[in-house]
Amino acid sequence: MKPWLFDILACPIDKHFPLELYIFSFETKPEEFESIINVYRNRDINYIKQEKIVEISMENEKLFLKDNIIMEKSPSTTYLELIIASINELDNITDKTNLDISKNCFKIIESEIKPKIIKFSENVNPNQIEDLLPELFFINKIKLEIEIESGLLFCKNCCRWYPIIETIPQMLPDEYRDEIKEVDFLKTKKNLLNEEFFNQDLKPFNI
Repeated sequence: MKPWLFDILACPIDKHFPLELYIFSFETKPEEFESIINVYRNRDINYIKQEKIVEISMENEKLFLKDNIIMEKSPSTTYLELIIASINELDNITDKTNLDISKNCFKIIESEIKPKIIKFSENVNPNQIEDLLPELFFINKIKLEIEIESGLLFCKNCCRWYPIIETIPQMLPDEYRDEIKEVDFLKTKKNLLNEEFFNQDLKPFNI
């Protein structure tokens, strides 16, 4: 499962959005995270342009953007509002892996990238939009290219939990869920979740 999917997933039972996401492991290798960080830190605009992730255009002296997150070409103010909203969804993600590099990526987004995009959105200057490309590149790479191997989606409204197994979110209605398989999954991840989580009225199964 890619983090971008989390932006649109709602609980299939009560339609609550957003869910909470606990990441237990990534399919993405540490060196891939490192590569994303290096491109961001080096701020090689020419390289980032060659990736063709963010498309910038001017029409009637107005700035338009689109990328792999905001796929419809949008005026800059609309685009930036949507990107900020997508970044805000990361507040509902908890990285429970043993990877410092992945945690660092989420920290960079929160402490560096989000404030810069918000500041730019308050006074959009088309002549300076390329200065924002490393930040937009980083967000797109993290949202669209890293792969969550194992995790858990949780609806705090109805206390239902849904496992992510081998990159696939298992979000079937209660009557179609495999209790033995999913309880076993929860048991193997017990050390990654605190006691408070298990003290909730978890549905449809608990341990």
